[in-house]
Amino acid sequence: MMGRVNVSSTEVFILLGLSTRPSLEPVLFILVSIFYVVSIVGNSVIILVSCMDVRLHTPMYFFLTNLSFLDISLITSIVPQLLVNLWGPQKTISYGGCVAQFYISHWLGATECVLLAIMSYDHYAAICRPLHYTVIMYSQLCIGLGFASWLGGLITSMVGSTLTMLLPPCGNNHFNHFFCEMPLIMQLAYVDTSLNEIERYLASFSVAVLPLGLILVSYGHIAQAVLEIRSAEGRRKAFNTCSSHVEVVSLFYGSIIFMYLQPAKSTSHEQGKFIAPFYTVVTPMLNPVIYTLRNKDVKRALSQILLENCCGFAGK
Repeated sequence: MMGRVNVSSTEVFILLGLSTRPSLEPVLFILVSIFYVVSIVGNSVIILVSCMDVRLHTPMYFFLTNLSFLDISLITSIVPQLLVNLWGPQKTISYGGCVAQFYISHWLGATECVLLAIMSYDHYAAICRPLHYTVIMYSQLCIGLGFASWLGGLITSMVGSTLTMLLPPCGNNHFNHFFCEMPLIMQLAYVDTSLNEIERYLASFSVAVLPLGLILVSYGHIAQAVLEIRSAEGRRKAFNTCSSHVEVVSLFYGSIIFMYLQPAKSTSHEQGKFIAPFYTVVTPMLNPVIYTLRNKDVKRALSQILLENCCGFAGK
């Protein structure tokens, strides 16, 4: 177990996590379990409601459905293994499991960055160009944008993760983290990782900084448009449309930027291991809570579906 780790071996990685504070592991196990269940149930409800209610067959809910499916996939790629390690004495993950985990989490994380930017553009079109909204956000464009976000995230992951896996390991298979991430794999290399650092910064700029810039520009225009709305009801409706998305963007991008826009061998990764769960565990759990509690359309559709299927009559 303590030997050299390489691509042809069957060795395992040791995820230290909270090994220095074992008394906290049962508490974290319970919290993560609750977050996981809430995330799976909440995001599944959003997907189900968006598919069943024809009034929600709009670009906004199409992208929200993609986000919910993405969150289910992201949290599932991380949490089951995390719970196993928190519950038992073995804090290990196989080499293949580690590779799959950081390939998939990198893919889904990059996809979410792009998807959140697309959702901000959708909000811009709905608020700033309401008369042309259906022309701008036509169905073929929405499908194409959704596909492009998934494909772009996949390409980013394949390039960055593959370059990382080509680095020769130094023989240390201990990670001071809860799960496998690209910066941690790079820390194991005993050669110069400058090329990988450059690729990581370019990828982070392409799938994180640029989309964030688009989000800021979109909401700059939205803020200007909202200030020009004369009625208080109109301003409130526009604010409710965007506030949930702004909260999700702040949580997700804040933790992503902290993790991926710093040197791989930075000492701040000690703090980073406590930041990473925000975009892999906490954000996927909060997304459905934020979007459903603040969204009257989703709550109304959910109530009607429950009444029709559980009580045998349609809600009014």
